[in-house]
Amino acid sequence: MGLSGIDIATFVGFIALVIGISLYASRKEQSSEDYFLAGRGLTWWLIGFSLIASNISTEHFVGMGGEGFDMGLAIASFEWIAAIALVFVALVLLPRFLHLGIYTLPEYLEHRYGPAARGLMAAYLLAAYVLVFMAGVLYTGAKALETIFEIDLYLGVWAIGLLAGAYTIYGGLKAVVWSDLLQGAALLGGGLLVMVLGFREVGGVEAFVQASQAKLHTVLPADHPVMPWTIFLLGIWIPNLAYWGLNQFITQRALGARSLRHGQRGILFAAGLKLLIPFVVVFPGIMAFQLYGAEIPHKDQAYPFLMSKILPAGLRGVMFAALFGAIMSSLDSVLNSASTILTIDLYKRHLARREPSQKRLVGIGRIATGGFVVFACICAPFFEHMGGIYKAMQVGWNAIWPGILSVFVLGLVWKRASQRAAVIAMAVSVPAYVLFYLLLDVVFLNAAALAFLLACAAIAVCSLIWPRTEFRTLPESGAVDMRPDPAARVCAALIVAATLGLYLFFW
Repeated sequence: MGLSGIDIATFVGFIALVIGISLYASRKEQSSEDYFLAGRGLTWWLIGFSLIASNISTEHFVGMGGEGFDMGLAIASFEWIAAIALVFVALVLLPRFLHLGIYTLPEYLEHRYGPAARGLMAAYLLAAYVLVFMAGVLYTGAKALETIFEIDLYLGVWAIGLLAGAYTIYGGLKAVVWSDLLQGAALLGGGLLVMVLGFREVGGVEAFVQASQAKLHTVLPADHPVMPWTIFLLGIWIPNLAYWGLNQFITQRALGARSLRHGQRGILFAAGLKLLIPFVVVFPGIMAFQLYGAEIPHKDQAYPFLMSKILPAGLRGVMFAALFGAIMSSLDSVLNSASTILTIDLYKRHLARREPSQKRLVGIGRIATGGFVVFACICAPFFEHMGGIYKAMQVGWNAIWPGILSVFVLGLVWKRASQRAAVIAMAVSVPAYVLFYLLLDVVFLNAAALAFLLACAAIAVCSLIWPRTEFRTLPESGAVDMRPDPAARVCAALIVAATLGLYLFFW
């Protein structure tokens, strides 16, 4: 697919605009709170857009679009259940996190369980961020560029990694959220454009529905190998609650809110946008099957192939910029959060010999960011041999979420949950998931449910054997205005009702 001069100019201009505004917005970051949490001054609309832009990337356009090509609309459950999970995060988890004034989610575990639980969660998150998320995003981004623009896979991986890493190293979280705002708007606009052109290509909405009825169902039979209806009992809730509520690179935006009200509004705004994502990602995947199913050799090529066929000359640069922006917005977000965890949870807590200065913490964060970029670029090409990228990444995430979610949930509802029990539960949940998924051949989401229940049982038993002891907790900072948002519960109820309505419509 060739690029015209106007395409190249559009692409270069957009990337220059994003980097320029991001670096200008973050030019005064000096302290660790400035660098890692944007000085706790983020407003609700920045938080909401940044949450969506950080989450939606080529993992979705390539991976989820490919699952739409293969299984249909059922894959949208990852998005629509996420909207309900975000409601829970806004109303239940965020007030507690902001009240403590924490920088990271592992830091919360030290408040509840002590330093060992904090260190283990930090190690799990760093492994998942680098080996699963960063490498996966780099691979899917480079794969899309290879499919559409014939750019070498390895060259694409390093170009994306170094460019996103450069402005993240300089600007910290504020650079990330401003780039997310611009790239998120371009991403949603570009996805909407592909959807509209796709509808025109298939003959309109009515023709699309008639030709694709078999793929427009959100609930599949119990014997489906990937998304059986049994996942709604527990399996699909685990990755969604953990990803949106306990995932540093997502929750860090809300931790940087200027007040509880702005944090809750931002999260609920993101939840509303989440309901729209399947229409601009999954629908085009189904359209690709309807139009070009016989020509597409692998499902992960469905969305890029559709773009190469339906985008006219002159708009290719726009979509190229949107696609590249999607890659960078996710990558810069996880880079910033990974460096935050390494700096605050590991270096400052366990490795520094004395209390480090603010300048030292920012410097360590920047060095960590650069190291993560290089390592992820090295690992990314291995995804070429893993089949469907979206499922591969979900399997990777689900290996760590059951244990982490179990210690948070029981820590909130059961005072007797002990320090040793939390560490044991997180330690046993990963091999338990591998056992259920790989050896017993349980559907990957239901394997996560079984691992979660086993981790909860481990906490209960171990807490009775080794009761909770007192330990020195971290001080509470009261960092932000904690007045609640009166409209939050109303908005939350509307989002839940809209989600249930979508399921009933596409049952």
